[in-house]
Order: sequence, then C-alpha cells, then structure tokens
Amino acid sequence: MSLLGAAEIRELAELLDLRPAKSLGQNFVIDGNVCQKIVRVAGVTADDIALEIGPGLGSLTLALLEVTSNVIAVEIDQRLADRLPITVAEHKDSDYKLTVINTDALALRELPVAPTVLVANLPYNVSVPVLLHLLEILPSLNTGVVMVQAEVADRLAAKPGTKEYGIPSLKASWWAQVSGAGSVSRSIFWPVPGVDSKLVSFKRHETPGDEVMRKGVFQLVDAAFAQRRKMLRAALSGIFGSSAKAEAVLIAAGIDPTLRGESLLIDSFCAIYNASQSVK
Repeated sequence: MSLLGAAEIRELAELLDLRPAKSLGQNFVIDGNVCQKIVRVAGVTADDIALEIGPGLGSLTLALLEVTSNVIAVEIDQRLADRLPITVAEHKDSDYKLTVINTDALALRELPVAPTVLVANLPYNVSVPVLLHLLEILPSLNTGVVMVQAEVADRLAAKPGTKEYGIPSLKASWWAQVSGAGSVSRSIFWPVPGVDSKLVSFKRHETPGDEVMRKGVFQLVDAAFAQRRKMLRAALSGIFGSSAKAEAVLIAAGIDPTLRGESLLIDSFCAIYNASQSVK
C-alpha cells in the first residue's frame, strides 16, 4: 500500500477544489514517514479499532490501515468525508473496514463500535475541548497520540509548579496519564502553519470518582485558575461563599489554604471536593 505524498495531496485538493480552511484548522500532513511514526508512537496493533479525528485527505488514515484493518474517521468537511473512502480504496488492496462519519467531533455522543486507540491531527483551535470530550464519552479509548500546537501540547503534559500547568493538564489527568511524545516539523504540513506542533500521548487510568464528582472537581479547577495567582482560599471563596468557608474546607482536605491551584494534582482537588461534602 502506498501512502500520500505532497504532490498527490495537492492533486486531491485541486480535484476537490479545496482551499484549506483556517477556521477548520486544515493543515494537511504531506509526509508519509511522519504518519507512520505517529502510528508507531501510538502503539497501534492489528487488534485495535482506531479512531481518527479530522482525517483530511487521508495521509494518516492510510498509515493506520497499514497496521490495523479497522478505522473510524470523523470528518467535519463533507467533501473530505465523501472522498476519503475513494482515496483509501485506490491505495489499499487488502481487506479493511473504514467507517467515515461526517460530523463535528464535539458533537459526537456515540460510535457504532468502541474504538480502543485515538490517533489524530487535531485542529489547533479546538484540540483541548475535542480531546477532553473524547476521553469523557469513549471509555473504551485506552491509549492515543494526538498532534497539536506545541503550546497546547506543553499545557496538556505539564507538571505542577510550572507556568504551563493548568486547566488542560488537570482535566486530562482525570482520565489519563498524559505525556509529551516529540516535536513535528512545520514542513510536513500543507499549507505550512505559522506555529510549531508536537505529539502528545495518553494512557487511560481509572478515574477518581463518578460523573457527579467529576463535574464538581472540574468546577473547583476552573475556579482555582480563573485568577491563578490567588491563594486557594481566595480563589475558591466564590464557590464556598466566603474565604473563611473555603479555608475550612481546604484544611479539612489536608490542603494548605495559602497554596495556589498550580501546585495541586487532580487527587488534591478530589480531596477538596470530598471535604466540601461534609464541612458545614
């Protein structure tokens, strides 16, 4: 099976009268070797059902089908969604199953089968919401690798106490362990983006609690970082009604009220939530 190169990507775009849309984050990967690398980093196996978000013209889709014979591709652009099965059929001669869903990834609520691995080149402007949404609605996703803007990758994989650490890092850690997985050159994209990209990998772990708890914990996280330089007793005063009540909850949770949100792991926010259920 052959992969797509720069010339064929441009030919397909011309055939579809496609002008890459900045609003949809359409920067197409034109380097087949990079696509194969992403699939390797993701650890995709023949037993996996792969989910790809934003397959575009099919570069990464074909690389996935070299390893697994079952791919679900979610594409918001109808022209690309309609063309993808044709492109794959022209390049893939063995048995495979490709399911193309023409919708916005943020509108997904369920899929016809349960995917086990996520591999995607996510649009820069919605990468964090899409990743968190998929982790929330698809518990079958065990692992994955996403290509995102370098700055976003740094925030997702950040550790406590760093300037990058914040809401994306904490919320993603509710579902999974997230880590950086390497940089990607701008030259592998057409058109060439104005920002650098990186790979981020994740491995799902057991969540700390149920959905009610998650919503409560995420509310605490949002409040803690709304004004991230504030101490927690002040940052959480709006939720608990006063800084005194916030301080009482924090002490009950075993958290120093003078700390800032950037110093806490998700487990500490869970402890604050649990303490808030009993402190009157």
